[in-house]
Amino acid sequence: MSNSVGRLFDLTGRVAVVVGGTSGIGRTLALGFADAGADVVAGGRRADLVDRVAGEIEAKGRRSVRATVDVQSRESVDQFRDRILAELGGVDILVNAAGQIQRKPTAEVSEADWNRILDINVTGTLRSCQSFYAALKKSEHARVVNIASLTSFVSLLEVAAYAASKAAVLSLTRSLSQEWAKDGIVVNAVAPGVFPTEINASLLNGTERGREFLVRTPTRRFGKPEELVGAALLLASDAATYMAGECIVVDGGMLATGVNS
Repeated sequence: MSNSVGRLFDLTGRVAVVVGGTSGIGRTLALGFADAGADVVAGGRRADLVDRVAGEIEAKGRRSVRATVDVQSRESVDQFRDRILAELGGVDILVNAAGQIQRKPTAEVSEADWNRILDINVTGTLRSCQSFYAALKKSEHARVVNIASLTSFVSLLEVAAYAASKAAVLSLTRSLSQEWAKDGIVVNAVAPGVFPTEINASLLNGTERGREFLVRTPTRRFGKPEELVGAALLLASDAATYMAGECIVVDGGMLATGVNS
């Protein structure tokens, strides 16, 4: 790789914020961005996990901030932003990876559960984007990367609230990309396929649902979180200067498949 091409993906000197960055996919992306040269803040609700991931980032020679955040509270998100700006001076990259899922027949889903999942997954993304908008607008390399889902495109049995929220995340990504392009803020999304994490492993490992996913995925395996870093790094880097409102699907070919046997 030539030096000029390598520089496209170099995040040295930039500040990346990963909301929902203390576990699962978010943590993997936070560490991947640190490997690419960025100072990274991994936000989450649990102080012990925030401290752990900040330590991992600092062990790579990057700066971090130990600050908790609850995406269900605008006050919490604003305080999180203010800590970062005070300690690191600015923000260049925002990744929205906080999420929650529940499997239950839709007829039995309570309004409280429905509202909680949409509030975390889509309204939480909106809160974060709104809160960091002014700081991103000041950056010459402003990027927003939202974490969408296969359910942004297709239905999965008995996760209607999650699917509705992730379809909304993709729509929000497109809307913000249109509105914020004039401000130099590049907004895109990544849609992971089947990646077992803390929030969904019980739905996948050793279950009939998990076996069906494997049959429908041409690679015949679940994804590994580190396999998402490349797509996210592309969207967070200078390689994405003319991308807007796009969603990169990383799913082992599941959406492209028809009959696999």
